[in-house]
Amino acid sequence: MSIRSLTRREPALPTLLEDFFRPWNDWFDGGSILGRSLTVPAVNVTETKKEYALSFAVPGMKKEDFHVDVEGNMLTVSAEKETTQKETDETYTRKEYNFSTFRRTFTLPEEVHKDKIQASYSDGILKLSLPKKEEFIQLPSKSITVR
Repeated sequence: MSIRSLTRREPALPTLLEDFFRPWNDWFDGGSILGRSLTVPAVNVTETKKEYALSFAVPGMKKEDFHVDVEGNMLTVSAEKETTQKETDETYTRKEYNFSTFRRTFTLPEEVHKDKIQASYSDGILKLSLPKKEEFIQLPSKSITVR
């Protein structure tokens, strides 16, 4: 059961017109327009001494659905997924089509080594590794003896 079904009160006896217009109401009321999803996946950004790591929560996709592009100092992560379902019985045919997409853009810090960015997808998580250039990696502090 979705949260939307918990928060939205349905009339006890929906009218014929409400049932007829329900697909259009769901498109504009439920976070999508004409079958296009308007959700943006959550992303976690972490930093270590050697890299930045981005993790996107995007379950139900394949690695072929993603596009990761670097142009100048901008990193763009996007995805498109199309699904079609067709069900046929002796008395009816039902065909549904869904198209979902998202796009996130990030400004890269100058310390990121753009040629070494890597991406992997597993268990619904898209992970990007943005390694830092060696000259920006902080060396451990040391003590200098005064003579």
